[in-house]
Amino acid sequence: MNPQHSVGIVTPQVARFDEALSLTCGRELPYFELVYETYGALNERHSNAVLICHALSGHHHAAGYHSAEDKKPGWWDECIGPGKAIDTNRFFVVCLNNLGGCHGSTGPSSINPATGKPWGPDFPPIRTRDWVHSQARLADYLGIACWAAVIGGSLGGMQAMRWSLEYPERIRHCIVIAAALKLSAQNLAFNEVARQAIESDPNFAEGDYQAKNTVPARGLALARMIGHITYLSDDAMANKFGRDLRSGSLSKGEAANAEFQVQSYLRHQGSQFSGSFDANTYILMTRALDYFDLALEYDNDPVVAFSHARCSFLVISFSTDWRFSPERSREIVNALLAADRPVTYAEIEANEGHDAFLMPIPRYLDVFRAYMLRVGDDS
Repeated sequence: MNPQHSVGIVTPQVARFDEALSLTCGRELPYFELVYETYGALNERHSNAVLICHALSGHHHAAGYHSAEDKKPGWWDECIGPGKAIDTNRFFVVCLNNLGGCHGSTGPSSINPATGKPWGPDFPPIRTRDWVHSQARLADYLGIACWAAVIGGSLGGMQAMRWSLEYPERIRHCIVIAAALKLSAQNLAFNEVARQAIESDPNFAEGDYQAKNTVPARGLALARMIGHITYLSDDAMANKFGRDLRSGSLSKGEAANAEFQVQSYLRHQGSQFSGSFDANTYILMTRALDYFDLALEYDNDPVVAFSHARCSFLVISFSTDWRFSPERSREIVNALLAADRPVTYAEIEANEGHDAFLMPIPRYLDVFRAYMLRVGDDS
């Protein structure tokens, strides 16, 4: 564990909600649990709370360590902590594992009260607004009437935007990083290929693999490999791996046994992911991502959609992000300007691709920190 500038050791907490949650699909969950972590302290006015919305494969552990032996901190430790962009000396930070997740919150691996068995593929489909409604329940549970800011990258940014429309009176600042108003056809295609990789694994068993005591590890690993490639830029992959060999040689007669570093890296990433993530959750999350369309219920007009928002916005994009390109962020910004919403926009030059929002890029952190100082002043 590296305690410097860290929130230190944190303990996940569980909130149980016994009032049924009505879902967009028309079904309801009779009760549900959300696992969450908090960093910093809530002030007397309860006005300094910040919600972190995680991306596709994220979870509640955004900062700090779970034990003194931990080598790796939470997934956004670069941005959350004392003196960091999201300064825990000023803010009370909340991050949860979304409904449908596989890190403790109610999801496909949880027990279905109607059967006494894991939900599996019968878990209700989830939309982004369902996450927002469940997060609002968590805010009520924590005594937070209004968030100083709701922040998210990628799919998390989509949740942040949805917050600004579903609960405009409960959010003062919305920070949207590397996101879009809706997915492009190319992004839809990547998600479908990833799902097909999982569903074609014989051990998937039509999603009922837990009952059969199997795991579609190969399919889930392939899905992760596909996704991971899209999160990195060509430059990032070239700088990290190039055509370096891990083993073997490209000499005549030996090339059949050659293994590139990038091959080994992707297999490692896939193996690690398949051992820690649930396949049904991955399918659920990618479909929620596919179905997100901020302006769909507003005559497909994002300007009309954003006219319902009351908060200020920060939008950040990264130059080499081809999964959620700067053009997608500019569409958000243009709609906000047309809707006469206060918005700050920054396009960051970065070679890291979509994953740049997780990286300690100085210009990115400077912009983020400067805006969060404004958020703190408003709290």
